[in-house]
Amino acid sequence: MSFFRALGAEFQKLLTTRMWWLLAILLAAYVAFMAGGLGALFSWLGANPDAAAESGSAPLPADVELAPLLYSFASSIGYVFPLLLGALAVTSEFRHKTLTPTFLAEPHRTVVLSAKLVSQLVAGAVLGAIGYAVSVGSAATALAGFGLETGLDSSDTWALIGRGILAMALWGGIGVGLGVLVTNQVAAVVIVIAFTQFLEPILRFAASLNDVTATVGRYLPGAASDALVGASFYTVAAFGGTETLDWWQGGLVLLGIALVTTAIGAATTWRRDVS
Repeated sequence: MSFFRALGAEFQKLLTTRMWWLLAILLAAYVAFMAGGLGALFSWLGANPDAAAESGSAPLPADVELAPLLYSFASSIGYVFPLLLGALAVTSEFRHKTLTPTFLAEPHRTVVLSAKLVSQLVAGAVLGAIGYAVSVGSAATALAGFGLETGLDSSDTWALIGRGILAMALWGGIGVGLGVLVTNQVAAVVIVIAFTQFLEPILRFAASLNDVTATVGRYLPGAASDALVGASFYTVAAFGGTETLDWWQGGLVLLGIALVTTAIGAATTWRRDVS
C-alpha cells in the first residue's frame, strides 16, 4: 500500500504545479506549427506538381507516405517535453529541498523513486496523447483540404499513433533516470536541450556515413524512438538510407535506457543524505 500512497503523492505534486500544463501548451503549439505548416506545404506540393517543379521545390521520395510522416511529428520533435518533465520531477525535489519531508513520509527511497518513474510514464503518455491529437488534427486537416488521403481509416495509422504515445511515455521514464543521475536542475535542462537538439543529430549524421557506425547509430535514443513509432520526418530527411530497428526493438532500447539510468541513480545519488 505504501507504493500506491507514494504514487498518489507524485500525481498530486505533478497536478498542483504549473509545469506540466505549460509544457503541454508548448508541445501543442510546436507540433501544430510543424505538422500543420509542413502538412499544408507538402499537400500543396503533392496537389500541384507542375507548380512545385517550376518553383524548384523538392518533393518527398515517391515511396514515402505523407500522412504517417506528418502525424509522427508529435514524437519525433515533441519527445523533448516528456523528457524535460521527467527530469524536472526529480531535480525540483533537490532544488526546493522537498525530498526531506518526502522521505520522512515514505522512508523507503526505492518506493519513492518507483512512484516517480511510474507517474512520469503516465505523464509522458498524456503528453503523447495531446501531441498526437494536435498533430493528427492539424495535419489531417491540411491533407483533407487538398484532397489527399489522411489514412485515418487505416489500422496502421492508429497503430503508429499508439506506438507514438508509448514512445512519449518511455521518454518520461528516461527523464526520471536523467534527473536522478544529474540532480542539478539547470544542468539537467542544459543536458536535455544540448543532447536532443544538437549532440544526437550530429551523432546520427556522423553514424550514417559508415555502414559499421550506422549499425551503432540505430541504438541512439532518438533513432530507437523513431523506430518504435515507425515514421519520422527526421529519418526521411537525413537518414533515409539507414536501416532502422524493428518497432519492438526500439521500444526495448528506450525502456532499457529508462530502467538502467534510474537504477544507476538509485544506487548512487538517490542514496545520499539530503538536507
